[in-house]
Amino acid sequence: MSFLRAYRRRDDGTLEFREAWHDDEAAQFVVNHGPVGHLSTSDATDDVDAAASEALLAAFAAQCAEDGFAEIPETEQHRVVAQFALKSQDGTERDRFLERQAVGALTAHLAWRGLGTVEGSEIGRGRLTIFTRCVDVNKAVAAVKTCVREATSDFTKLSIAVAAPEAPDEFKLKHAPSGVRSFTL
Repeated sequence: MSFLRAYRRRDDGTLEFREAWHDDEAAQFVVNHGPVGHLSTSDATDDVDAAASEALLAAFAAQCAEDGFAEIPETEQHRVVAQFALKSQDGTERDRFLERQAVGALTAHLAWRGLGTVEGSEIGRGRLTIFTRCVDVNKAVAAVKTCVREATSDFTKLSIAVAAPEAPDEFKLKHAPSGVRSFTL
C-alpha cells in the first residue's frame, strides 16, 4: 500500500494534516485530512488500480508541497509510551488479548486524528508497553487516555510517559495511577 502523510501549521498555530493512500483490496484511493487531534474527514475514489494510484499519489504530493504541507521526520516527533501494569511477569493470554485490543485501538485512534503511529508493543517485567511516535505530545497523551478508557477495561493501570525528539530515550511521566511516581522501560 502506498501512503503519504504531510503537515502544515496554519497562521493561528493549528497543526493540520493531509494523508493519502491506495487500498489495494478495495481498489480505492483515499484522501484523509483535518486538524491534528480531531477526527478527520475522508474522501475515497473507487476503481483505482495500482498504476493510477501512483499517479494520484504523485499529484497529491505535489499539491501538498504547493500548499505548504511537508512530512515530519521521525527524528522530530515525540515518543509516547503507554504502559499497563500486569498481574504476572510474563503476561497471560488475557494480557495478550489486552495487547491486541489496545494496539488496534491506539493505531486507529492516532491515525484518524493525524497524531502519529504505533511503533510496537511488548509484554515483559510485569508490564504491557506500547510504543508510539507522535507529532503533538499533549494531544497525543490526551488521545491515549481517551482511547484506552473507551477501548479497554484497564484504564486504572495505565501510565503514560513521553520523550522529546532531542532526547528520545529520556522519558518523563505524564499520567499514572495513584501512587505511581516513576517510569521505566
